[in-house]
Amino acid sequence: IDDGKRIKAITLSVAGGMAQLIITMLMGCFGLIYLLTHSDASADSLGISVLWLRIFLCGSILGTLIFIFFFFRMNWLIWLLGKLPYADRFSKYMNVLETFDAKILLRLLSISFFRYAVFVLQYIFMLQLLQVEQSVWVGFWIITVMFWILAIIPSFAIADLGIRGTVAKTLFSYSSNTIGILTATFGIWFVNLFIPALIGSLLILGIKIKKEK
Repeated sequence: IDDGKRIKAITLSVAGGMAQLIITMLMGCFGLIYLLTHSDASADSLGISVLWLRIFLCGSILGTLIFIFFFFRMNWLIWLLGKLPYADRFSKYMNVLETFDAKILLRLLSISFFRYAVFVLQYIFMLQLLQVEQSVWVGFWIITVMFWILAIIPSFAIADLGIRGTVAKTLFSYSSNTIGILTATFGIWFVNLFIPALIGSLLILGIKIKKEK
């Protein structure tokens, strides 16, 4: 990206990131509700306190509503960001978010949902293949909760895989197939994170070598 457009590109990525996070939060809330209301995937069978699960659900619903509000009120978000120190020098780049109308924002959410659905279906396929989860429906909602938990846990590249494995083992604790759980987690991480990161690194390296020449 040209030097003069890099900050604007970063600003635009904020909208895409918010759309993906809203879908993750929204589906996570539905997953939490499912765990609290269905005996076939109860919180007790997962070894999770029902009280803490309810508190987490209330906080998740509140957070989701706040994010949805600011997502459809980008001008308010820009106003808040403008109050940050040294934000005035970037105001002309952030104003691009004000051009997003409801149609574009809904399109962003729909694309984010399909991307999210791909990840969930990949996980379900891996779990079925490794004979971890017999019920696709129960596995689906547990995965939505897992993705929501992973979204709010701060991590970095090296620790990310370990955190994913720990969360997956906790949520699928009623299954004795620990190897299958960890293998599925590693497979999803490898396909969706490691390989794209590797390809991206090689492309960046190629661009730098080309510029030097």
